[in-house]
Amino acid sequence: MRVLPTGDNHNAGGAPAQPTARKRRGRRLVSLLAVFALLVGGGLVVGGYYFDSVPTPTDLKLPESTTVYYADGRTPMAKLGAENRTIVPYDQMNDSAKQAIVAAEDRSFWTNKGIDFTGVLRAAWSNVTGGQRQGASTITQQYARVAADLRGVTYSRKLREAVVAWKLDDKYSKDEILGFYLNTVPFGRGAYGIEAAAQTYFGKTVRRDAPPAQQLTKAEAMVLCAMVKQPEADPADPEGSPGYDPARNARAKQNSIDRWNYIRDGMVKLRYLTPQEAANLAYPDDVKPIDRNAGQSGLDRPTGLVVNHVLSELRRTEQFKGQTDDVIRDGGYKIVTTVDKRVQDAAEAAADIRRDTAPEAVRDQPKDWQAALVAVEPGTGRVLGYYGGNGGSSGADYAGWYYDEQGQARGFGAHPPGSSFKVYDLAAAVENKISVKQHFDSPDIKEFPASGRTKGSPAGPIRNAEHAPCQPDCALWEATVASLNVTYFELTEKLGIAKVMDMAKRAGVDSMWETVKGNPQPQRVDLRDEPVDEAAKRFSTEVGIGQYGITVQDHANGMATFAAGGKRAEAHFVRSVTKGDDKIYTEQLKQTDLGLDKEAVDQLDWTLRRVKAAKLDNDWDSAGKTGTWQAGQSTTQNVHTWMVGWTGALAAAVWLGTTDGKPLRTRGGSYEVYGSTGPGPIWRQFMTQASAALKLDPGKYRFGEPSFPDDTPTATAPAPSAPTSAAPSPTVPPTPSAEPTSPSPSPTPTRRPTPLPTLSPSLTSLPTASPTRTKGPR
Repeated sequence: MRVLPTGDNHNAGGAPAQPTARKRRGRRLVSLLAVFALLVGGGLVVGGYYFDSVPTPTDLKLPESTTVYYADGRTPMAKLGAENRTIVPYDQMNDSAKQAIVAAEDRSFWTNKGIDFTGVLRAAWSNVTGGQRQGASTITQQYARVAADLRGVTYSRKLREAVVAWKLDDKYSKDEILGFYLNTVPFGRGAYGIEAAAQTYFGKTVRRDAPPAQQLTKAEAMVLCAMVKQPEADPADPEGSPGYDPARNARAKQNSIDRWNYIRDGMVKLRYLTPQEAANLAYPDDVKPIDRNAGQSGLDRPTGLVVNHVLSELRRTEQFKGQTDDVIRDGGYKIVTTVDKRVQDAAEAAADIRRDTAPEAVRDQPKDWQAALVAVEPGTGRVLGYYGGNGGSSGADYAGWYYDEQGQARGFGAHPPGSSFKVYDLAAAVENKISVKQHFDSPDIKEFPASGRTKGSPAGPIRNAEHAPCQPDCALWEATVASLNVTYFELTEKLGIAKVMDMAKRAGVDSMWETVKGNPQPQRVDLRDEPVDEAAKRFSTEVGIGQYGITVQDHANGMATFAAGGKRAEAHFVRSVTKGDDKIYTEQLKQTDLGLDKEAVDQLDWTLRRVKAAKLDNDWDSAGKTGTWQAGQSTTQNVHTWMVGWTGALAAAVWLGTTDGKPLRTRGGSYEVYGSTGPGPIWRQFMTQASAALKLDPGKYRFGEPSFPDDTPTATAPAPSAPTSAAPSPTVPPTPSAEPTSPSPSPTPTRRPTPLPTLSPSLTSLPTASPTRTKGPR
């Protein structure tokens, strides 16, 4: 729908033959009667129909861009929508566009009654007498035409337009009408309204509270208001009738200059400019080139994946369920995400291994190397940072998965977690009163007949990838720091698969990928869809050493639960959705308490802070775990490497693998890539930089000290040191397929947030990447 310009003349045909004097007098009388009937009879008879309602810009179903913001609600992340429209209240606009549009379109606007009676009479007279169809429209009439969805230039349209304009002028002030118009009129390039036009053509704003250098100037506003006459080129003759966009071609630029001069003369006549000011005014030559992707922006950056998750999340809300994405994109909404710009910058700087800001250990490596990082705020579940790749909204997501508009799962985010999954085993152990100082048989290799891991079985016995001084008899904390698979396989047998999976599920792991015989692709199991005892039947004891794929998102959410002292919050990406003053949607922050008592939490923290890779050099108490999953039966080549962990204010999970499922191999040809040497540096850099950017006090987030009430004699625990790894294990090549995800964080100064009830967005299960059994994790 497009506003036609003032004084639009459309010739309906050739000039009629000249009638005789007597015929002219008769026709004039008939015409006068017709005009009277049109203006009086039409107004009385059908006026009620036309007068029913006069919508304001917020009532109109015109496209209006939706903007996605970072958590501060001020910094734009992306602009959505086929068309670009942003409503700015009239009193928040500076004077530049108000004056220029009046000079361009309706110089008597402030004094007329909203209708050009002469023009309407002329149009009616001309139409009735068979002359040219004519139009003369005030700004009020032009807005009425849009508001009443009137098209064409017939006399009946002009009459209806006049009636609606009459009502507008009677009901609203001139300021309100001009505001309606400026927020509605098309300016070309998909920009509806003066604010969208200012951004599209000059990268500026009409908001008077913006810094002066960012505000639209009078000269620039005159260029924009010139375009209202013909916002787009005539499709039938784009070269001959290109309109007034100076970037389109030389003819359009000359049209623009001519109209700009006309508007400048009007500005002088209306005393908006003095003659001297007008003489000093220069035509702006800094109009931005035409962007064929106008209307949407920011989707080509890593945060384009965040937008995908935002849309997926909103489709599951009551407010947007069952509606198309166009409703959101063109709805003029302000979507505030949970993603903190400071944390996101730190995530991209560390995890985008193509940048020179990434840690040296992972920089300048082969092209098939890929990292993913998700950070979640403990206690709220807000996603503070999300990096799943550089492909933008249309690229691969290696951190998680989301549902597209057709309900199809998209993403590549499920990877075998290896020994990083042992955090859940350890949490289940301390929940069940197994002290981290309890001793376990910990040889380098051990058979487990009950689980089918013997010398004669296809997978063979369980082997450790590392050695610990305590072997062959290690306390659980020692086996954790050394990441001994033998100990953790026995621990999983002791607890039972269901208890380990239940802890992972309650902490934040919503999905795991099982290996199905005869199916080359691992299949996603939604742990929320069935009792954990039933789901556990799909998995083997290898679950305890990280054979089965999970997403980086879910893993980060699990770490956030432990960071919050065992209080799980549902990970999410959306904080609020508003439209104008209307609150459409607001996040519901809820927590579920895992039931870990203080001693259990303290033992968990105490043990995992002794993992060398988790040590931060910034005075923060930190805990974490590395993980590695190997290629096939290899004991030296790794496909998936992990580092996960937390402080009291921030939790994060980092995965480093390959895009093609091949083993990680450095540019120098070495296969020596582990959780501590690859994702470890990424995690530490991110945690250090993000914590500094958030300016939180580490002293408010100290870990507690366990009392070990049921202490068993054991060696004294050293301070955090030995690097974490795990034993050679089965590798699952990263399979591009749909994988579930959850939203993330934003830190607040509370070491152990108070429990709140949990959100549970409903996700359906879908096939996705999942690991095949091999030897074991690091």
